[in-house]
Amino acid sequence: QVQLVESGGGLVQAGGSLRLSCAVSGRTFSRVAMGWFRQAPGKEREFVATISWSGGNIYLSDSVKGRFTISRDNAKNTVYLQMNSLKPEDTAVYYCATDLRILAAPGVRDVGSWGQGTQVTVSS
Repeated sequence: QVQLVESGGGLVQAGGSLRLSCAVSGRTFSRVAMGWFRQAPGKEREFVATISWSGGNIYLSDSVKGRFTISRDNAKNTVYLQMNSLKPEDTAVYYCATDLRILAAPGVRDVGSWGQGTQVTVSS
């Protein structure tokens, strides 16, 4: 059974940076695509970023392009989300995801496995 454990969330001022990590077990990590989603209060969970098993294909939502990057370390079974130039509207619970049906802007129905989420709060 796959386990996804996120870390790195917290409170940061607007313009600041955070790096989220997601440690994965129960899968051959180097063979699976990974993704990040987020859910703000009162809103639906939305796609943020995905990365292919090799790292050669990356997709980012328009709202985070130029500010966020996704990367992976297959030796550490970990995927990262580097978030720069954070805005108050980035405030959300961020979820790690795998068992993806598609890489390009997947919806929540395209995800087979979720982490428990980590809170990111950006103050103005």
